[in-house]
Amino acid sequence: MTKTKVQPLLVNYKTLEEFKRFKEYGNQELTMLEDLESNIVENDSESPFYGIYYGSALVARMSLYRVKAKYDHYFNPPQDYLELWKLEVLPDYRSLGYGKALVEFAKSFELPIKTNPRIKSHGFWEKMGFQKAHYDVERDLGENPLIWMPSGVEEREINA
Repeated sequence: MTKTKVQPLLVNYKTLEEFKRFKEYGNQELTMLEDLESNIVENDSESPFYGIYYGSALVARMSLYRVKAKYDHYFNPPQDYLELWKLEVLPDYRSLGYGKALVEFAKSFELPIKTNPRIKSHGFWEKMGFQKAHYDVERDLGENPLIWMPSGVEEREINA
């Protein structure tokens, strides 16, 4: 397999059309579509989406948001961290390393990462070095977040 290239995805109609092939297509993409329809958007508009193409087809994607340190309730010391959403690889392209390539790309920012995994994906995240965050009823609001921490970062203790 050749080197997999993760690249930022442009905010445009072509990207939104490609997203319709993914199972997790939903409100976030529809909001992007509404924004595009109400504004003229250049191809270089900032996008939280990253993806991998196989030929001309988008086969894997994720969204990656930077959360400011003042909102950090997970890591010690408090700092900016990444929130990883919508990591998905199309069924015909699974088990080829595309999911791993997306996670490694996110880790390359050397910031802690938080994600809320989909059902039946915990094994994948554990292989990627993520661990369950200690559950906090007020902070997590029914989610079961997984976290990854670069060297020198620890999980913040939950106040009892």
